[in-house]
Amino acid sequence: MPVLLYYPLVKPPTEVLHQALLYWDGIATVVPRARRVYEFAVSPELRELRDRSLYTPLPFDRRSVEMLDHPDLGTAHSGSLASQALRQELFRLLGSPGSELTWPPDTFLYGSKLSHWLEEELLSLGLAERYDSEYWSLAVPRQVQQLIIGVLARELAAVHRVMDTGQPVSYVPYTDHPDAYAASLHAASERRLPAYQADLGGLLPVPAPGTPTAEVLAFRDRYPDERERLMRALHRLLGDLRRDYEHPADVLAQLRSEVERSVEDYRAAARSSRMAWVERSVTVTVALAAAAGSVVQPGLTWVLGAVGGYALNVATREIRPLSRARKEHDFSHLHRVRETLA
Repeated sequence: MPVLLYYPLVKPPTEVLHQALLYWDGIATVVPRARRVYEFAVSPELRELRDRSLYTPLPFDRRSVEMLDHPDLGTAHSGSLASQALRQELFRLLGSPGSELTWPPDTFLYGSKLSHWLEEELLSLGLAERYDSEYWSLAVPRQVQQLIIGVLARELAAVHRVMDTGQPVSYVPYTDHPDAYAASLHAASERRLPAYQADLGGLLPVPAPGTPTAEVLAFRDRYPDERERLMRALHRLLGDLRRDYEHPADVLAQLRSEVERSVEDYRAAARSSRMAWVERSVTVTVALAAAAGSVVQPGLTWVLGAVGGYALNVATREIRPLSRARKEHDFSHLHRVRETLA
């Protein structure tokens, strides 16, 4: 299973952390590269999870700088397309509601998360001010913070990496900030691709607020087969939707029994635990592998049928992909706080 890459903050909310521990191989966040700032930004809980190989800090290192290098270096450079797209989006923000700096500021950027050209660009556009702090270097509007980290997270997710064990790892962008979610999907070239959007939250219950992380880890260790079967089934469903985009209803029909069995087994495990469970809405955007404009129409919605007692709705939309497209999958998740008792 891939690792959940949470953005735009270093420390994810507890409910997002618990979902990562239950349904993915762990969680990752983008962190400042300066050691002293890293120690301030990363919580003791995340450091403990890193010791268990369940948390991966992704620093804005040399590879990250190349992804968002100066846009005037030309398309031969690895990061020029992403940086050009980011620059375009920054210009679009100028004068828009929510793009003004407030004082005292409530949103900051760690200096060691930025390349030099990007810091200077933000200052010259008036989208940032230097901030005299032991840890932060720039005060920025919330929209700017979400745009920059959202784009960086999506670019990092598109890079193939290898774990310390030598095993390949892939990352799935995941956020609970709708503006950051939208920015990460739209900050790109003018080329547009169709995408499916599905809400899978009803199939992925999480522990109720206040549940200790230690109990979540104990459940993860006790029921590894049930949770892995559920995630394999759902990732196969999303992958098949991406490839067989012309027949979404057929995809669900072929995989319904597999998904329903895995959902039933997982819910039985959840009922046997002493934890209270809730449902969180999780919207997944699936960029289609290739599709003509006539295949899917933006705004068209399919109700693909009931899975595990829930209606699975898939709507189409358009996105502008960033400079790197994933061949095996291209998923992006939005976590919403709607909840009901499971």
